[in-house]
Amino acid sequence: MRMPVVCAIIALGIGACGLAAGMDAAGAVYTMTNSPSGNEVLIFHRSADGSLAPAGSASTGGLGTGGGLGNQGALALADSGRWLLAVNAGSSELSLFAVTPDGLRLSDRTASGGDRPVSVTVRGRLAYVLNAGVNNNISGFWIEPGGTLMPLPGSQRPLSGDNVGAAEIQFSPDGDFLLVTERLTNRIDTYQVDAAGYAQGPNVHASSGITPFGFSFGLRNQVFVSEAFGGAADASAVSSYQVESGGLRVISPSAPTTETAACWLAVTKNGRFAYAANAGSGTVTGYRIAPDGRIELLNADGVTAASGPNPVDLAVSGDSRYLYVLNRGGAIGGFRIEGSGALAPAGQAAVPAGVNGIAVR
Repeated sequence: MRMPVVCAIIALGIGACGLAAGMDAAGAVYTMTNSPSGNEVLIFHRSADGSLAPAGSASTGGLGTGGGLGNQGALALADSGRWLLAVNAGSSELSLFAVTPDGLRLSDRTASGGDRPVSVTVRGRLAYVLNAGVNNNISGFWIEPGGTLMPLPGSQRPLSGDNVGAAEIQFSPDGDFLLVTERLTNRIDTYQVDAAGYAQGPNVHASSGITPFGFSFGLRNQVFVSEAFGGAADASAVSSYQVESGGLRVISPSAPTTETAACWLAVTKNGRFAYAANAGSGTVTGYRIAPDGRIELLNADGVTAASGPNPVDLAVSGDSRYLYVLNRGGAIGGFRIEGSGALAPAGQAAVPAGVNGIAVR
């Protein structure tokens, strides 16, 4: 279904499609309401000091679920921040926004190629969506230059089975592979992507630890995966892998966070640090990354920062200077990343309950 441009106006007089005039914008942070009565992307101005200010909202044209999605990566920025993609888990659709100097403009909306999309990834003009319904799959799309989402015919590929608790999908940095985590089967799927954009697979791998969840790539096709260990107290961990010809070689197996329910993970763009958000502890655990992909805790007790109650996602700014943690408890918490990897508070912004997904520009 193709939808016209949708832009609302909020009571503060700031266009839902844009930032207030005269704001000294260093960038933006986006999250979405995941509301079953109408999903919206919430926009926050990001200042040079990392602080956030509300800057309106934009309707996706689709529906959320109102509940947790067990996911990471519901939002993704494409083409150096020119486009923003958002999943609509309640209506099984994908929305595409143009990122303009005035904010967000809904450019297109289409069926996700499956049921209950929870995660989306993009490289260049090629996007893939992870559909986490009972008959879960991945499905490909081209972003046309004019802002149209074109499904890639016949691109749907299965996961290792049905109802596997699919959590996240991402392209490898070189664009040659896709990875998907399966929470309920303790598996990680890889797919090789050909020149026409088609994914071949899955190639199924056993996770190093239990409940692989969120993940992020570093340098040299290294990938770092959070492991929630079923939510067992103080039992969660992070593993690092090397992607080799579509396979996974374990580098650091299940390095403990010492915290509970590490479900989300982000790596700085310079590849130096990884941060895991611990839903059960309300903390962030930081790791130092060696050139060969080995990881070690930044803090012996596993607590690099207090995230706030019930963190549900996190993302790093493109310059590796700031980390933003989305808390279902009602806030986005900002942190300045010090040279040592330590995190210093950089303010927070209020969000409604039920939010899902975060992207930083």
